[in-house]
Amino acid sequence: MPLILMRTPKNDNTQMTTPLISVKDLTIRFKTDEGLVTAVEKVTFDIAAGEILGLVGESGSGKSVTAKALMLLNPDNSIYDPEGSITLNLGDEQVDVLSLPPNNRKVIRGGAVSMIFQEPMASFAPAISIGEQMVEQLMIHSDMNKAKAKEISIEMLARVGIPDPEQRFSQYAFEFSGGMRQRAMIAMALSTKPKLLIADEPTTALDVTIQAQVIDLMKDLVSEFHMAILFITHDLGVIAQTVDRVAVMYLGKLIEKGSVREVLRNPGHPYTQGLMNALPRLDDLDTPLTAIEGDIPSPLDRPTGCVFNTRCPVSLGAECESRVPVYTTTPDGHQVACLLAEKEDAPA
Repeated sequence: MPLILMRTPKNDNTQMTTPLISVKDLTIRFKTDEGLVTAVEKVTFDIAAGEILGLVGESGSGKSVTAKALMLLNPDNSIYDPEGSITLNLGDEQVDVLSLPPNNRKVIRGGAVSMIFQEPMASFAPAISIGEQMVEQLMIHSDMNKAKAKEISIEMLARVGIPDPEQRFSQYAFEFSGGMRQRAMIAMALSTKPKLLIADEPTTALDVTIQAQVIDLMKDLVSEFHMAILFITHDLGVIAQTVDRVAVMYLGKLIEKGSVREVLRNPGHPYTQGLMNALPRLDDLDTPLTAIEGDIPSPLDRPTGCVFNTRCPVSLGAECESRVPVYTTTPDGHQVACLLAEKEDAPA
């Protein structure tokens, strides 16, 4: 097993509190010329205030589609199964996200929920200054005037470590380095003081030094604002250093979830084990990497039974092809959706 240095977990009493956001049996399909395509199937997870949940998996596993669903940002051809639900707890009210009409979605789009997109250069409008974009969204989500919005925007740019924030406020995205654009995106997302921050691969395009700074910044902001973060990445090293709990996603399904320490040290699903085995070992750099054989199937051709059965090195054959595994849960809450785990957990 690769050597991964993990953050020290905090004392967690989140299970005794009402989740900030609760996702239950979320299923999303897209209408296409080839028919209905299932992108996310029966996804369930909770995130508490002050907690960072990591969502990890290969490209095409449904991570971004799941995240965008929390803000209803998926395209118009998306269909949400009525049996699924997304509930946002704002203290004095419970918001049924999937039932929000278009004219009431401002509460989850930059208000209670903010999002850092994968590529900030493509997310900022190139012909409008960073400051103008920050001021505009503050005025949309509050009743403050332009002068106050500018003051808060400059303050937030300073809080995320951008030097000379007054000067940077008037500059454009192309005048910022990659790390500074990412910080500006974080500042913009946090300026409305959201309850939940969705970070969709926020460190992918950054060098390791800036990556470490951005991760430390996000962890500090969680503590300061007592907010929650859904942290999406394919990098297990970043996951180990950043999150409290992790959910592993494959072909639209959550196949393993639990505390980051338990999942990464004792992965129970063959897919998670494959991801871990594909990492380089710090104590044995000469050992060749072990890739997961095959490719993730097209959503148009989803395998029956366990969605991982076509690539699984320990598949039970016809049984895995016909039976959909249910979660096997350990006493510490580590859940694995695998038929082998079911058999191991069965009484003798």
